[in-house]
Amino acid sequence: MSLAVTTPAPNHRVLSGQQRVAALLLTMGQGAAKKVLQYFDPEEVKAVTKAAASLGQITTMQIEDLVEEFADGLAHGTDLVGNSSEIQKLLTGILPDEQVTDLMEELRGNANRSIWERISSVSETAIATYLVKEHPQTAALILSKVKPTCAAKVISQLPADVRSSVTRRMLTLKPIIEETMKNIEAALQENFVTSFSKDAGSDTHAKMATIINKMERGHMEDVLADLASVRPRSAEILKGMLFTFDDVIKLSPKDRTTLFDQIQPDRVSVALKGAPDELRQVILGSLASRVRRMVEHDITTQDAVSARDVTDARRVITDLALEMANRGEIVVQSESDLEVSRY
Repeated sequence: MSLAVTTPAPNHRVLSGQQRVAALLLTMGQGAAKKVLQYFDPEEVKAVTKAAASLGQITTMQIEDLVEEFADGLAHGTDLVGNSSEIQKLLTGILPDEQVTDLMEELRGNANRSIWERISSVSETAIATYLVKEHPQTAALILSKVKPTCAAKVISQLPADVRSSVTRRMLTLKPIIEETMKNIEAALQENFVTSFSKDAGSDTHAKMATIINKMERGHMEDVLADLASVRPRSAEILKGMLFTFDDVIKLSPKDRTTLFDQIQPDRVSVALKGAPDELRQVILGSLASRVRRMVEHDITTQDAVSARDVTDARRVITDLALEMANRGEIVVQSESDLEVSRY
């Protein structure tokens, strides 16, 4: 463990409890620290690891204060520098390599996270929207590199023909030379992660899509048109993530039935007020026979319904559709998804 000699400052920096423990462990060295760390639970190890990596420089005088009973042994020592390199050396051999790696990656933060980990943290809907516009070979490579749970959710949201092509290609992927892979990762960093960068764990495009989805149709179109004039790529991404009441007609029959099984009949009746005949018939066809009769009766006998009530009822349905899609229970496809040329 490397140590740095400095002149002790007259005023010591106040250390937190976790920093004091970290300083003591670093002072002990690996052998003694191992005996102590075996009594720590994982959360305590994580807390001390973070404290040690940000510890910085601790003077001999501070160490002496911390371990007063061992002052004689430390009086001739030098100052100590705590950093991520030192704590990694300390943990190696004490904890399993995989746990050390996980702790250090979390410690170093997103800046050093693998591109594939960062993609894995983006919403599956956003990834699917992006991949459906890419060549299936590119999609196959990306899905083979992200976390399996992420890949599974993304694949379930791809259109059937794209899904089939991508999964076939994933089975026949060949190793890619290191230099080529670096170029691919660099391109993804620029084109994908930058576009889908997350703020406090939430995808910014997904946030914006949620907001736009709650607007009136006219306002929604105005916002997208304005955005397209200055940021066409973002506008395209958002269009692929939006879902309006009219888009219900694009759901598969099975997914429509799954969706409307969760909607109260009276809400369906209100939502269908003024709906185009084709959309009305498609939705009625998705209902169970008894529920359909109830809704048809309500439509013909209901009192006047305000435009606000109709809008609210439709919004409840579209919000639920998006929630179910995020949980992987149904697949929503925007118009832009359906128009994508496929290889």
